[in-house]
Amino acid sequence: MSSTLVLHHLNVSRSFRVLWLLEELGLKYEIKNYTRTPELAAPPELKNAHPLGKAPVLQDGDITLTESGAIVEYLIHKYGPQLQCPEEHYVDNLYFTHLAESTLGPTGSSKLIWQILPGRVPFFIRPIINAVGQRLIGLRLDPELTTLADLIEKQLTKSTSEFLVAEHLTSADFMIFWCIAFFEERMPTGSVGPKTKEYIQRMQERPAFKSAVEKGGPFK
Repeated sequence: MSSTLVLHHLNVSRSFRVLWLLEELGLKYEIKNYTRTPELAAPPELKNAHPLGKAPVLQDGDITLTESGAIVEYLIHKYGPQLQCPEEHYVDNLYFTHLAESTLGPTGSSKLIWQILPGRVPFFIRPIINAVGQRLIGLRLDPELTTLADLIEKQLTKSTSEFLVAEHLTSADFMIFWCIAFFEERMPTGSVGPKTKEYIQRMQERPAFKSAVEKGGPFK
């Protein structure tokens, strides 16, 4: 299938989901790699691809699309019927596809921000910021991350295949994998279960995953 697909990919970001999916689908595409600044921000030239200046950005002919979840669903809908979720797993796939960026991703990102913020503020307010962050993490973020990790572990235990919800990869795998693997080291101690750890390792052993790493760099 000929393709006009162009992926604007930022290293160590959610755009790895799209890169991995493109490799799984075996599509022809052009990749434009961008590197984070020393402050870990996206470089300003990404705004040439989209006004938000964030990755991923997918161009498909006259269509320009952002948001990794939207791009994953678009690519599967248009180019990947083999990865569409069977009806019997529709609800689970829908739920975990959107859980990734409605709850798990924002919660993990909030913890990450509060962990690095003390090192980015003037030294005289550092103890205050650190104390506030640690209290928020302990009272709110870690309990929620523990609950989320348990939900994923239970789903993988229920699954009858090597994937999250169906007998093959679906949008839920691309969405959930990045979150749980990216934030794995920052999850509360002991919260990531054995099924989840096996799943993280198993996905990274897929040829398409390895190819995505070769083309776009590590995902975390």
